[in-house]
Amino acid sequence: MATEEIKYQPKDYKSDQYVRWCPGCGDHAVLNCLHKAMAEVGVAPHNMAVISGIGCSSRLPYYMNTYGFHTIHGRGAAIATGVKTARPDLSVWLITGDGDCLAIGGNHFIHAVRRNIDLNIVLFNNKIYGLTKGQYSPTSDRGFVSKSSPYGTVEDPFIPAELALGARGNFFARAIDVDLKNTTEILAASARHKGASVTEVLVNCVIFNNGIHKQITDKEFRADRTIFLRHGEKMIYGANNDKGIVLDGLKLKSVTIGQDGYTLDDVLVHDAHCKDNTLHMMLAMMGGDMPVALGIIRDVDAPTYDEAVHEQLKEVQEKMPSRTLDQFLRSGETWEIK
Repeated sequence: MATEEIKYQPKDYKSDQYVRWCPGCGDHAVLNCLHKAMAEVGVAPHNMAVISGIGCSSRLPYYMNTYGFHTIHGRGAAIATGVKTARPDLSVWLITGDGDCLAIGGNHFIHAVRRNIDLNIVLFNNKIYGLTKGQYSPTSDRGFVSKSSPYGTVEDPFIPAELALGARGNFFARAIDVDLKNTTEILAASARHKGASVTEVLVNCVIFNNGIHKQITDKEFRADRTIFLRHGEKMIYGANNDKGIVLDGLKLKSVTIGQDGYTLDDVLVHDAHCKDNTLHMMLAMMGGDMPVALGIIRDVDAPTYDEAVHEQLKEVQEKMPSRTLDQFLRSGETWEIK
């Protein structure tokens, strides 16, 4: 007898908990997009696990009608790795912030990416420690004045894309909290990708770092200061769609189509599936007089850690005969104490 396919709605992923984020916080938007993305992908709530560390964003598991685990500071990636390796059938999400993920959790993060564990990592980046009341974070810009740097920071920040791609990451995307449609699209693509996917979401902290991303998120000039990349499409942007990205020697360059001899044919076509990450890194690092790249910058298939572990276990078990506990205890180097 045919079984009717269950179609989930965003409300199916919402818990009954009151959302305890400040009014206006960008985290609300990302939560909303995750509910919509999961309904679009169709993963059953009981086949999903949401893991987090510590921080404002790490409260998100409470607001999901799924399995969840609010763990300890910086260790979310380690717990999520264990969950996915033990239960590869689950869709496992790691919700983390720039402090939780890139400071105390930095080592776990880069190794989860390097191993290509099939995790969906959502990195909320507001360039501040919000939960602990406004200290500078690993992504705060040089010279940033905060409670823990009253005279300005004297160090350069991590750029999440550079770290993820440097760790041989195969999926990296960037979104902004005020663009719900495209953020939902990116999170759905993350869920479908096999392997470690990292989505950096630029979010606003209205209390301690209000307006930190406004130079690219404000509608007034967003179109001219950001470019949304889609695989197979020309790298075009601007309020009038008259600007494009071209390769000028070994560097990327922004040009106006129809000026200085540049035509649409000169504009690069985005290839998110290229195994060589050189151009992906260049795109992810754009800023200053270049538009900030949004969308899926890199999306490449590669063997995953969790599948490899289970394949290895299966091979070993098929080659080795069944043994009793006593036989296991007396195998290898053993000795008796009399």
